[in-house]
Amino acid sequence: MSFKIYAGNLPWLVTDQSLRELFEPFGVVLVAEVVIDRRNGRPRGFGFVRMDSAEVAQNAINALHGMTWHDRPIRVAAAKDAADDLPASPSG
Repeated sequence: MSFKIYAGNLPWLVTDQSLRELFEPFGVVLVAEVVIDRRNGRPRGFGFVRMDSAEVAQNAINALHGMTWHDRPIRVAAAKDAADDLPASPSG
């Protein structure tokens, strides 16, 4: 099972690879992806990282949240799944 992390307020120069490298000291990074704006092809300032365990992910969150990276304080937190935002299906 993997654990998804949100990384926000990222510097514009961040790539998937540099995001991966930021998280790798804490454990195995399965996926690191900076979200790109489809209209202009530029990074949107946030991304997601998937790590191999909740414990490793929590250690990364604790260490990196609020850290200054390329002159920007980054936000790091457990990611909410889009399914969490959907209303419960009506029963009946």
